[in-house]
Amino acid sequence: MSDETRPVAALARTAAVIPAAGRGVRLGPGAPKALRALNGTPMLIHAVRAMAASRSVSLVVVVAPPDGAAEVKSLLADHALPERTDFVVVPGGESRQESVKLGLDALPDGIDIVLVHDAARPLVPVDTVDAVIEAVREGAPAVVPALPLADTVKEVVPAADGSPEPVVATPSRARLRAVQTPQGFDRAILVQAHETVTDDVTDDASMVERMGLQVVLVPGHEEAFKVTRPLDLVLAEAVLARRRANDGF
Repeated sequence: MSDETRPVAALARTAAVIPAAGRGVRLGPGAPKALRALNGTPMLIHAVRAMAASRSVSLVVVVAPPDGAAEVKSLLADHALPERTDFVVVPGGESRQESVKLGLDALPDGIDIVLVHDAARPLVPVDTVDAVIEAVREGAPAVVPALPLADTVKEVVPAADGSPEPVVATPSRARLRAVQTPQGFDRAILVQAHETVTDDVTDDASMVERMGLQVVLVPGHEEAFKVTRPLDLVLAEAVLARRRANDGF
């Protein structure tokens, strides 16, 4: 069933949580990574618009730096955002995990599906967002967009001093995927994961895995890359330029 034919009630059950409290040190000194400009607009605004572009997303919760909630609220107020979507800003915590939990705590009743999206992935296409939501609607407890790896991967013994690292193994690339966001969850399961998994993890899907539940993958998109280093900003600007040329975006 397409979004055009879905009942309004079904479309109003999804919220997106965007943790944007990180400093982004690899991009260099200055504003937090989520507030860095991309084509003249903060990356966070691009990420919020990417979530709100889905007709299924009725609420976006932005988790701001602990001392930056007022600034983020002003930022959202200063930029055009879809009127059909509500926006809430809450202060974040010291870790990404804590920030996502604070975003979950801000969700109202009536939300059954939760997306968790990196503010540093500002260009994820709406088709990818919708594919994640649809897979959760079909019964998956946790859904992650992912891409096959282009590079061969080596497992090594890490060396902190920059010296040569011994190779331990070469995993089969056919069984590996590079994961992206938004990651989608049944709300109750994600809340339970944050209440029971206290180890430091790199993404929310890992928490669901720790609970022994199945995480499934849907196809990701090459434009949903993470803006982490200065070169990534250049690539993101190129993607936006191509979109403007092709779609008038």
